[in-house]
Amino acid sequence: MTAPAPFTPLDFQLVLLRRMADHQPGLVEDAVRRLGVTRAEMREANRRWQAMLHSPRRGAGPRYRSVLGPPESVTRRRIGDLTAEAATWPVPLWPDLRFEVLTAPGGAVWNAWLVRAPGAPSPAPRTVEDLTPWSCTVDETARAFAPARPMEGTAPTRWQLAFTAPDASGRREEHVADFTWGLFQRLIR
Repeated sequence: MTAPAPFTPLDFQLVLLRRMADHQPGLVEDAVRRLGVTRAEMREANRRWQAMLHSPRRGAGPRYRSVLGPPESVTRRRIGDLTAEAATWPVPLWPDLRFEVLTAPGGAVWNAWLVRAPGAPSPAPRTVEDLTPWSCTVDETARAFAPARPMEGTAPTRWQLAFTAPDASGRREEHVADFTWGLFQRLIR
C-alpha cells in the first residue's frame, strides 16, 4: 500500500478557495485555472483537509506548520491578559496577503485567517461600492468603517461584520459583510 501524497501549500490554497466558492464561484474558477488544477482536485484537497481536521493525531497549530512549513514570521501579540503567538505564511495566490494563525499559550488555535502582508499597500475603502470581492480583510474593513461590530459567521471559517458606510452619493446606511478566511466576499445587506 502506498502512502498518501503529502498535503501541500497548493492543497491548502484549494481548501481556502473551496470555502470561498460558496460566495464567489466565478473568482474561484479563475483562481483554480491560474493554479492549474481542476475542481475535482479542489474537492479532493478539501476532503483530505476535513479528514485531517477530524484526526486525533495532531493539534491544529502543528497541522498548519506540517502543511505550510516553517512560518515566514512569528510574533507575540498581547490580547487582554494573555500573550498569543501570531504565525504567518505567504499565500502565492494572494501575494499581498499572509495566512495568519493565532495561538494561545499551550498551542490552542484562536484564529486562522488571511491578513495583509507587512509593507503591502492596504486598501482604503471610502464607500460601500469600494468593497469588491477579495479586496479587503476583516481588519481593513473594520478600520475603514469604524465603529464596526463583529458578528458570528455561518461556518467556522466565516465572519460577518456590521458597520455603517456611505454609498457613492454620500448616503449612510447599515451594512453586513460576509468574510471567508478573513477576506471580503460580499455584502448581505
